[in-house]
Amino acid sequence: MRSFLKQGAPQRADAFAAEADGLEALRPHIRVPKILDRGVKDGRAFIVLEQLDLKHSGDYAALGRMLAALHRQTGPRFGWHRDNYIGATPQQNAWCDDWAEFWVTRRLEPQISMARDRGFDVAMPSMHLLENHKPQPSLLHGDLWSGNAGFTSEGPVVFDPAVYYGDREADLAMTELFGGFPREFYRAYNEAFPLPAGYEKRNHLYNLYHLLNHLNLFGGGYLGQVKATLGLLARLL
Repeated sequence: MRSFLKQGAPQRADAFAAEADGLEALRPHIRVPKILDRGVKDGRAFIVLEQLDLKHSGDYAALGRMLAALHRQTGPRFGWHRDNYIGATPQQNAWCDDWAEFWVTRRLEPQISMARDRGFDVAMPSMHLLENHKPQPSLLHGDLWSGNAGFTSEGPVVFDPAVYYGDREADLAMTELFGGFPREFYRAYNEAFPLPAGYEKRNHLYNLYHLLNHLNLFGGGYLGQVKATLGLLARLL
C-alpha cells in the first residue's frame, strides 16, 4: 500500500492524534484513508496515511448520500470526547446539552476573542436563528470544504476532519462557503435526509465560524466577508 506522510514540529503530535481520532470515528460510516502509523520520531511528529489516487470529479450524488448516512449517526450530546483542531486552530468540544449554547461558547466566542486580540473589531451576532431550532447531535466531518473531499475508483472519500456531534446543517453550510459542490450533491443529500426549514438563514451563522477562523489564521483579507456576514445576520433579525 502506498503511503502519504505528514510531519511537523513535536507540538503537532496532538493535532495528528486528533486527526487519527476523527478518521477512526468516521470510518464505519464514510470512506476515509487508512491510518498506517503515527507518533514522534527524531524530534518530528508525524502521521502516515494511505495514499489515495484521487480524481478531480466523480459521483457527487453518492457523496451526498454518504454524508446523509453519516449525519444519521447521533450522539448523546453536542461536542466530542476530546478537543481537536479546525485547520491549525484549536477547537473546543466540551460536551453541552444545548446547541445554541454550544455554538456560542465552543465555536464563536473563542474565534471572536482571538480576532479581538489581533485587533479586529468583530461582534457577537444574535442567536435568534437558533432559538426554536432543536437539532439532533449528528456526527459531523466538521471541516467539509471541497479540498477535504474527493473521489477514487471505489467512490467518494473524505479526509482532514474536525469531528464532533453537532447540527448537520453546519457541515452542509461549509460545503457552500467556498463552492465546489454541484447541485446533484445537494439534491441527493436532501432526498436521503431533507433539511428543515430555515437552513438558508442558519447557514450564514454556521459559516461565520469558518470565516472568523480564516480571519485569525490568514489575516485581514477575510475581514470584509466577516463584516458582510455579520451585517446579513443583523438584517435577518
